[in-house]
Amino acid sequence: MSKNPYKILVVDDEPDLQPLMLQRMRRSIRAGKYVFVFAGNGVEALERLREQQDIDMVVSDINMPQMDGLTLLDQIAQLDPNIRSVIVSAYGDMKNIRTAMNRGAFDFITKPIDFDDLRITIDRTLKHMARWREALTSRDQLVTLQHELDIARKMQRAILPTEFPNKPDYRIFGDMEPARNVGGDFFDVIPLEHDRVGLAIADVSDKGVPAALFMMSSRTLLKGAAIGSSEPGDALREVNDMLCEKNESMMFVTLLYGIYDPASGKLTYANAGHNSPIVVHPDKSCDMLPLTDGIAIGVMPDLEYRQKTITLSPGDTLTFYTDGVTEAMNQNEEVLGEERLFEILKGASSKEPEEITRAIFEGIKTFVGDAPQSDDITCMTIYRTEN
Repeated sequence: MSKNPYKILVVDDEPDLQPLMLQRMRRSIRAGKYVFVFAGNGVEALERLREQQDIDMVVSDINMPQMDGLTLLDQIAQLDPNIRSVIVSAYGDMKNIRTAMNRGAFDFITKPIDFDDLRITIDRTLKHMARWREALTSRDQLVTLQHELDIARKMQRAILPTEFPNKPDYRIFGDMEPARNVGGDFFDVIPLEHDRVGLAIADVSDKGVPAALFMMSSRTLLKGAAIGSSEPGDALREVNDMLCEKNESMMFVTLLYGIYDPASGKLTYANAGHNSPIVVHPDKSCDMLPLTDGIAIGVMPDLEYRQKTITLSPGDTLTFYTDGVTEAMNQNEEVLGEERLFEILKGASSKEPEEITRAIFEGIKTFVGDAPQSDDITCMTIYRTEN
């Protein structure tokens, strides 16, 4: 991100929020990363936006006097459509979250505010905004499709997680290596109640900018459904119904979403047409997670998604991946396939998720050789430690 400091407008009618925000974000403020301005409601927020036209981002509560956050979103879109907004919502308030997304909110956080999550959300939002500004600056220079695809690829990567849980009893890491042509892979790690964590990996049909935009919508809707649903199958059903409402492009997304409980080692998951993850046990034996026979998201509404539960034993690793891994092709038009992926996972020198991910990427690179990469390669691994 090229501009520092970024100016962030915080809109909330709670008087205690301003000193708390300044105290909890003081390191970033002292480092010259952020400058905060405050408003008590939507009317005051619009005054600040008109007075200070260098505001980059708005973080706004929904319920406020005089003008609420949803009405403010409409006004921001008219005043400056390039400002990015993050909504602060009550836990599980999917109705307002959905309305906010339809009115242009980029993301949301829930109350009570987790300032670590807020910091990550701010950074992700500002990174996306920087890519968007780059796209606006470059749009008059887009004389070939490759320029457009490069911008879309940067926007795509800007929303992926960059910080991962590193707990005494489990660790997670994920990464994506985009192809030359923009696709729609994404993965996410979602903190949930009771120390559980949501794990998602997905692959949007088609390529190019429309796929990247569809991917971003899918990811945002899944995050909202995950926070509002205690069961993976319910979350997938809700995302599917919302995506089917306005899907003129007829795109779809394969998606696997699971909830991991570190206290028990149990992973409850539902699979919407995605590749089955692979468990590697301490003795190097491998198993694929049983399928749940779910249909890809966005194909038709009113679908039910069955779910299953497995238990990761201490020392087990579980790797999620997209078909860009198993369908990676060499110059002889041979695909990597599941058996070769098994061998890569068995041969990994470490159980650390980051090392396993790197081993997969290196294994694919060795297999493919000089053949061009035709699809995004995305992996995410969770390791239950041997305590």
